[in-house]
Amino acid sequence: MTTEQAAAWGATGEHSPLMNNYGSPPRLFVRGAGAELWDRDGNRHLDFLCGLAVTSLGHSDPDVAAAVATQASTLIHTSNLFANEHQAPVAERISELIGCGSGQVLFQNSGAEANEAAIKLARRYQRRGRHVVVSALRSFHGRTLATLAATGQPEKHEPFQPLPEGFRHVVWNDLDELENGLGPEVGAILLEPVQGEGGVNPAADEYLVGVRRICDERGILLIMDEVQTGFARTGDWFGFQHAGIEPDIVSMAKGVANGVPVGAIWARDDVAAVFEPGDHGSTFAGQALALAGARATLDRYVEMDAPTVVRDREAVIRDRLGSLDGIDHVRGRGLLLGIELTDDARAGRTAAQIARSCLDRGLILNGITPTALRIAPPFIITDAQIDEAVATIAAVLAETPETR
Repeated sequence: MTTEQAAAWGATGEHSPLMNNYGSPPRLFVRGAGAELWDRDGNRHLDFLCGLAVTSLGHSDPDVAAAVATQASTLIHTSNLFANEHQAPVAERISELIGCGSGQVLFQNSGAEANEAAIKLARRYQRRGRHVVVSALRSFHGRTLATLAATGQPEKHEPFQPLPEGFRHVVWNDLDELENGLGPEVGAILLEPVQGEGGVNPAADEYLVGVRRICDERGILLIMDEVQTGFARTGDWFGFQHAGIEPDIVSMAKGVANGVPVGAIWARDDVAAVFEPGDHGSTFAGQALALAGARATLDRYVEMDAPTVVRDREAVIRDRLGSLDGIDHVRGRGLLLGIELTDDARAGRTAAQIARSCLDRGLILNGITPTALRIAPPFIITDAQIDEAVATIAAVLAETPETR
């Protein structure tokens, strides 16, 4: 166990009580408010990653905190053998925001579980013989065995082979390559509107339009993975809406409840209808405590007109970043952006090392590829905080080997 691990976890001696799954945590945060976090030594940090696109309303949002606290003192959990007062309103709100006509929602606890449920639903609908799911290279859909198999990153597969069969990967954003990868055994296509973990790579609108057409022609289900992009993160309620298409199944999680673990899938009525009692389940999914947080979060998004807010904040960030030397381009949509750095600016450093230097200066972001930073700030970010973040990035990029 490293000294850094011991300090962050508060452990003593050489043995950590926690597995080394996430490496050495560089900070232990104890308090958050809005776009700011404080570590246990009282150091302030500006959060431009918000828990990997989760705390879109900022940390400790008063409305969400009050809803969860009230629910915790009223009723936390009963299991899905019974209903609770938040399930139907949250499901109705999700359907309203998706805007694809009549559909139904199944709650989960996380993005991986939501994608697992979506894959199972597609197989149940298409039946044996049309069970293959096609997804894109560089995609990321989760870390369960099935969602890992759907993830188009072979380097992540190797430690866990053999993976479940029935998954195929094609070149991203290339309609011809997609068509070449299809056959009668394919029952579903699973895509992110913006590849998040794969490098913040947005799908072209015309690509998604073409995918929808192919699915209609061949009777294939289109599953949109909106785990990282859903709930206004891209500047529309869901990322697929930029292309004006209607998917058959939508998975979601990160932005649903501002940090409370909630995932879900939405499916149009005829697809949703194939799930029967016992086909899929979860002890904790859709519990009252979690959905109280989701209900308050979704209400706040609607009240603030979150897509409009996000588009405004995106414009300010792009404008400020555009003035910096060392940035090749900024890609992505809304407040899910990848900052591609020039070789000169990196000066032999990886983006992860640059992100660590930013952290040491009080700015949280991450290296999403060896050459690009990812930012996903909360929707409530101010102009002054944007200026602070950009100034920090500029200072780090200006460092030389002698000044690091």
